Amino acid sequence: MKEALKEAKKAYKKDEVPVGAVIVKGDKIIARGHNLRETKQDVLAHAEIICIHRACKKLNNWRLEGCTMYVTLYPCNMCIGAIKQSRMDMVYYGAKDDKIVLYDDSLTYYNENKECSEILKDFFKKLRRK
Repeated sequence: MKEALKEAKKAYKKDEVPVGAVIVKGDKIIARGHNLRETKQDVLAHAEIICIHRACKKLNNWRLEGCTMYVTLYPCNMCIGAIKQSRMDMVYYGAKDDKIVLYDDSLTYYNENKECSEILKDFFKKLRRK
């Protein structure tokens, strides 16, 4: 989760919602991503989607069996769909999103991380002040 937080901090510095993700296969990180929706003006540029795209490219395969994702915030329904389609084994997330109705939690595991929650709270507090 520490590596996913590093990605979230990159997003924060770019004035993006600070969400970061990494995908691990075995003991090795094979992909990283952070939110880039504002930067790319692309609704699909979520941390999880970017990370999945990079992992598929790295493995030269759309199937991510044997892989685990660590993401700082519970994935939205679009991202959960992509995660399931990629056949990833599991997802650990560090902060809950009360606005998201759990689409399918069969492969997600809450791994509470106060830093994941705090960076989001800080970002939105800063945004409201603007």
